[in-house]
Amino acid sequence: MPISPSQGSTGGGTTVTITGTNLSGTTAVRFGNKSATGVTNVSPTEVTAVSPSGSGSVGVTVTTPGGTSNPVPFYYVGAPFKQTISPAGGSTAGGETVTINGTGLSSATNVAFGANNATPVVVSDSQLTVVAPAGAAGPVGVSVTTAGGTNNGLSYTYVADPTITSLTPDSGPTSGGTAVTIAGTNLTSTDSVTFDGTPAPFTVLSDASVSAVTPPGAAGAVDVVVSNDAGSATAADAYTYIAGPGI
Repeated sequence: MPISPSQGSTGGGTTVTITGTNLSGTTAVRFGNKSATGVTNVSPTEVTAVSPSGSGSVGVTVTTPGGTSNPVPFYYVGAPFKQTISPAGGSTAGGETVTINGTGLSSATNVAFGANNATPVVVSDSQLTVVAPAGAAGPVGVSVTTAGGTNNGLSYTYVADPTITSLTPDSGPTSGGTAVTIAGTNLTSTDSVTFDGTPAPFTVLSDASVSAVTPPGAAGAVDVVVSNDAGSATAADAYTYIAGPGI
């Protein structure tokens, strides 16, 4: 007499389907010593019922006018507990592989990023991975659903890809030290600015502006790259290093 699903929340409320023979006229379904609610005779071979609260492993029995069946096992699962999420942000386009650590994650079936759902890959009872779906810029709550219920409490921040529209000034000495204003969009969460691959100290002025100080560089035009959690923007040959005079 199979039961599906064979596990559910310790708080009860799991609708299960029991299949077998001679189930017509079912009068009771019991989970251990507790009666199920919502018992419905679907057919002579199928009954549905809603599990009561419980813990551990219990035997499920069906009672009809002909007697009571042998028990089949049902496992109560506690609600998941989430501890960490990494990374805690990514592109609005989605596609970031996110790792969630906690406990009670082995039966995870869904991870919601705000209103958007994603299917997790269970690594162990204490870890799962999931690919973040697309979402609007800003923070959203992250919830994990398992056989034991749904747990909230983590946050994920969607970040739009940065863009670069101009550099002022767009040239300076090879010795570096020139303060350059980089204009663009989605610059608030900038975490890196490079000139020809060399990191530059920077200050975020607004979502549309970042101030950076050029590092030393070889004479010639170089790429400038601005990065954040979502990705990076490259302004090709946007800044020119100028060699000083020689005598």
